[in-house]
This record gives sequence, structure tokens and C-alpha cells, in this order.
Amino acid sequence: MSLQRLVLAVERAWDSRHGHRTPEHFRIETYLGHGGPDGVVVRGRVLDNRLAPEAEEGEGVRAATRRTLGHFVTDELPGVPLRVTVAGTSVEVESDQDGYFLVRVPTPVGSLTSPWTTGTVALRGAYRGVTDAEAALVQVRVPGPDARFGILSDVDDTILETGVQRAMRMVVQTFTGSALTRTAFPGAPELYRDLAAGANPVFYVSSSPWNLHSFLLAFLRHRDFPLGPVLLRDLLGNRQGREQKHTRIREVLDLHPDLSFVLLGDSGEHDPQVYADIVREYPGRVLAVYIREVRLDPGDGRVEKVSDAWNSDVPFVLAADSDAVRRHAQRIGLLPAP
Repeated sequence: MSLQRLVLAVERAWDSRHGHRTPEHFRIETYLGHGGPDGVVVRGRVLDNRLAPEAEEGEGVRAATRRTLGHFVTDELPGVPLRVTVAGTSVEVESDQDGYFLVRVPTPVGSLTSPWTTGTVALRGAYRGVTDAEAALVQVRVPGPDARFGILSDVDDTILETGVQRAMRMVVQTFTGSALTRTAFPGAPELYRDLAAGANPVFYVSSSPWNLHSFLLAFLRHRDFPLGPVLLRDLLGNRQGREQKHTRIREVLDLHPDLSFVLLGDSGEHDPQVYADIVREYPGRVLAVYIREVRLDPGDGRVEKVSDAWNSDVPFVLAADSDAVRRHAQRIGLLPAP
């Protein structure tokens, strides 16, 4: 049995230990959605868990670790009947075997408010004895007509110092840190705020699991990054993170066909190749690609394999830091000249 199948079997056993009893802490968890001319995408998860406490200044490692573990050790609720309503339009959906739900709401043109529209996700029928669960609000990012372009960014080792190439260090930081203690790369919050310019939407696409959604939102807020949808992956679903990342990026570009995009990532894993694929698939939609250099061995040739074969007019910039990205963005008019 592969490691993935073993972990999946353990998770299934954990999830089934309470059978079909009435949930004690029924909760609908929603993720930030996004919408455009062709409708709105809404995601979330239904759980039988208390809401995790927020991080506090000065808390110890034990409290941080306990909270992070709580994001992963969850009781998911499958088959929950839900009604998702945005801008007066409702769609029915059921949570899957891992408690997740994903729905596209075909909202009428002109019905969404910018920059944010608020919707609801509600229980639409009895579920294991639960009949009066509180509806959850969902915030949907809606680019306005004054948006010049969108920003699509990776998270780990692009804005959040993670050390993906140092696996043990990454695991320790993930489980013992908090949104208050984790570090952003110098200059990154200011760069992203300037790129967003108050109107340009930002989308964060990462191979991190959905279990870390609330942590990443808290990190963005605490470090004063512009808020936007954080699109992640199922922890034990499709393990091919690169393909999942392609899928999430395509979702954003397809749902916002009138926007061009700036892509930001890092050299630690697959971002250069993923972004090269997107540039080829969406001609004329990408304004620039910025890759933060974070490799332990910058001479490994992985980024250069992509850049040497680059045959597009789209700028491909391997940047040492946020200032290098800023200088190039100023030269091509994405940011005002100093």
C-alpha cells in the first residue's frame, strides 16, 4: 500500500469513528470566493468541529501547535444538503465524502457589487438530526471596471518565508508557528499593495492544503497584504500539485476573461514551468512573470531550462528580491515610476 493510500485509510477510519451520530459542533466553513461576468465560484467545507481560536501575541509553541493540529484533525461531514445564495441566485449542492463543496452560481450580469459581494451558505434540509444550523456568510471578490489587471501569486516562498526545499524546517514552522509569528519576505506586502492599487484583484494560488486556509487569511491580514481568494488543494485528493495549480489558475483566468494578469511565484518548485504553460495557453492574457529566487542551489538549471526556452514576448524575470520585481514593474508601466 502506498503512503498516500495508507494516510487516506487512516483519515477515513478517523472520520467514521462516530458513525452517523448527530454532530455536536456542526459548522459550515466558507472560503473566499470570486465572481465575474459568467457567475461566481463558491467553495467551503462542512465540519463537526469547534472553530479554532485565533492566534494571540506571546502564546507558546504548545498553543500554536495545538491550533494547527486542529486544522488537520477534523471531523468532515459528507452528504450535507446545502443552498448557496449569491446576489439573489441560489444553487443546491451536497458536500462530498471529505466534507467539501464547490459550486458555480450563475448570477445575472450586473447583480454583483464590487469589490466584494456577500452571499450565504445554508443547510437546506435536516442532516443527522441537525435542522437549525446557522447559515454561513461567504465573501466573493468581484473586480470592478477600474481594475487595470489582476495579480495571481503563489504563497509559500513567494510571499511567506517557508523553506519548502528544507522539508523538516517547513514542517516545524507550519506546526509551531502562527499567523502572528510567520514572516513575509521584506518588501512583499508593500509591493503587493502597490500592484493592487486599491482596485486590481489579487488571487493567491498555492499547493498548501485547504486545512491552512484560515491560517493563510490571518497571515495576509496581519502582514497587511491585499485580501483576495486563496485557492488551495485537497490534502489527500489529487497529489499532483502541479496539475492542481494549473486547474486553479485556469479557473481564475476563465472566470475573469476581461482581465490581464501578472504572475508571481518562486524558483523552489514548479512555478516557472506552470506559468510558462499558462502563458502558452492564454496568449495575450499575461503581462509579466516574476519568479523569486529561493533555490538552495541556484545553479541547478531548473529555472534556466524554462527561461532558455522562453519564446514569448511576455517578460520572464528571475528576481532576487521584492525590489527587483518593483523596479521591473515600474519600467514596463505596471507601477508608477519613482
